[in-house]
Amino acid sequence: MPKATESVPRALTRESRPVAHGRHPSGGGASVPRVSWLLGPALVAGVAYLDPGNVASNMTAGAQYGYLLVWVVVLANLIAWLVQYLSAKLGVVTGQSLPELLGQRIRRPWARRLYWVQAELVAVATDVAEVIGGAVALQLLFGLPLVWGGIITGTVSLLLLVLHSRRGPRTFEFVVIGLVAVITIGFVAGVFVAPPSADGVFGGMLPRFADAGSVLLAASILGATIMPHAIYAHSALARDRFAADATPVPRLLRATRWDVSVAMLVAGAVNLCILLLAAANLAGVAGTSSLEGAHAALSEGLGPVIATLFAVGLLASGLASTSVGAYAGAEIMHGLLHIRVPLVLRRLVSLLPALALLGAGADPTLSLVLSQVVLSFGIPFALIPLVRLTARADVLGRHRNRPLTTVLGVLASIFLIALNGVLLVLVLTGA
Repeated sequence: MPKATESVPRALTRESRPVAHGRHPSGGGASVPRVSWLLGPALVAGVAYLDPGNVASNMTAGAQYGYLLVWVVVLANLIAWLVQYLSAKLGVVTGQSLPELLGQRIRRPWARRLYWVQAELVAVATDVAEVIGGAVALQLLFGLPLVWGGIITGTVSLLLLVLHSRRGPRTFEFVVIGLVAVITIGFVAGVFVAPPSADGVFGGMLPRFADAGSVLLAASILGATIMPHAIYAHSALARDRFAADATPVPRLLRATRWDVSVAMLVAGAVNLCILLLAAANLAGVAGTSSLEGAHAALSEGLGPVIATLFAVGLLASGLASTSVGAYAGAEIMHGLLHIRVPLVLRRLVSLLPALALLGAGADPTLSLVLSQVVLSFGIPFALIPLVRLTARADVLGRHRNRPLTTVLGVLASIFLIALNGVLLVLVLTGA
């Protein structure tokens, strides 16, 4: 990873920056909003944890290995809570996103560009998963060709981004949260119709692998859950939402903890339900290694209503997550290269890899799973700088991480890097 310089000016925190309309962050003389009104950024960033890549990874894990990888889903969401809180805290306290801070601190232009390349590859992998997922959902629901489904998914995501730029982050949050509600209903309904085995669920909490394929799926689940672009995006979402807010920083951070907790509870429950739905109903069923096959099996086993709800949830997942992914990609480019590309142009360029895969006839589900593995390899490049920056007094002042928080962040980073190393060895050796 590029070496960051220490010779940059001290970052300004919210306590030391002027606030719009002459209001000071102490909140003096200003009305203090309810905590519920401060919620939202984490729920938007949390869409990254409910994207089609998650659906493909968790569905495949449940269909192929039953309850074996339940522990991976639970662990991934616990790590995700810590990661997303640190990202949001960085944006709240400094008023800057992680890419902006890295763009200031990585002084060598070539190092900054190399860092941007890997971050941009992560954004592209994200887009591949989300656009393909939306395309598959449109084919399942309406019989549309995959390429046309990808174009429609990309177009709707562009409209959502325009909504963000024209109407502000709050309106964008309401729309995305509405889509999250649709996603939740679509993916959870089947679990109530065909409940999983309690013994299987508890047995799946024991950490273990069965073979190289289970390691690959574990890395895919982790890459789909702890998504690098969500780390970049959440700091920017928090920055945009609270840039001119007069609420005291400690109150904002308390609200942020609630925000992240609600978002991760929803995302974790939905991801777990997807795996349990597959483990209980698709394990050992032929043809369920693809989203199309899983949809057909759900229709045959649980009825067309559950299958349709699943397809609708997949569509909402693709539409919501691809807009957040495009937002993250734009922030990465602006923060690291100080370049702003028009949304329409960026959306068109980022659509090309996904449309090329769809046009070439690549297997959609395999493309989704492999894209999540790419994301898994991008995690350390986002997570290590995040943990380091949030531990620094010259960045967050008195809001810097406590020693235990930093230790947990370091342990999470080591675990993820070690898992990626094992995965690389297995892939190279053909195990």
